[in-house]
Amino acid sequence: MIDTLPPLREVIRAHDLRAKKSFGQNFLLDLNLTARIARAAGDLGGADVLEVGPGPGGLTRGLLAEGARHVLAVEKDPRCLPALAEIAQACPGRLTVIEGDALAVDPMAHLTPPVKVVANLPYNVGTELLIRWMTPRAWPPFWQSLTLMFQQEVAERIVARPGSKAYGRLALMVQWRADARIVLTLPPEAFTPPPKVHSAVVQITALPAPRYPADAQVLERVVAAAFNQRRKMLRAALRGLAPGIEAHLHAAGIAPTARAEEVGLEAFCALARRLAPPSAAD
Repeated sequence: MIDTLPPLREVIRAHDLRAKKSFGQNFLLDLNLTARIARAAGDLGGADVLEVGPGPGGLTRGLLAEGARHVLAVEKDPRCLPALAEIAQACPGRLTVIEGDALAVDPMAHLTPPVKVVANLPYNVGTELLIRWMTPRAWPPFWQSLTLMFQQEVAERIVARPGSKAYGRLALMVQWRADARIVLTLPPEAFTPPPKVHSAVVQITALPAPRYPADAQVLERVVAAAFNQRRKMLRAALRGLAPGIEAHLHAAGIAPTARAEEVGLEAFCALARRLAPPSAAD
């Protein structure tokens, strides 16, 4: 049983698990906090859970204690495997541990839907993993929800609204296909070793279909061009996308003199539909 496992600080000492910067590791050792993160993912009883970067297994314990049907933990650091094996032994048949890079592992070979992703993501791959999970070839994705720990600055970019400095490509990419909200913030001292920044947990729930119709590749091109030159007016920033861009902006309800951070998701989608080739039009 989970309750019979030793405290995490003892586990770290026993297995000499000093966090390594090369793995982007900051261990969360307070089991009350890991339980809160697990609960933030909602009812886990009927779901498989994918966890990336479990480290010594604090959040893994929380997920299993909250009733996850099965947890697939993907860990790149081989030093952590013995500690995770102890958790697996305490919960027979409910925890599978894969040693490997989460960017290279196909999780669906080991998971049964419905699937939730819950992770204290390594800082060095967190944003890249989020982008991959938000841009599958087909939607809806393999996951129902993502409950993820990021640096607070990244979390604020995910939930940002038009008009704010944090608003940009990441907010649009996530909010086009999902609901996103910050559910927990954590100070540096909650971690070992303490990072230099605050952290936040973001809850992202997949929508059955994108919020507004648009071709994904066209929308990404439009948004990228707009925010790559975010200080410029859109008539200048988007000039290279299509002839007569001002007319397209007007037709989409966007002032050509507006800047990217002033334009909402619905308007960007309208512009993407205007600029889509016939085969990509929705």
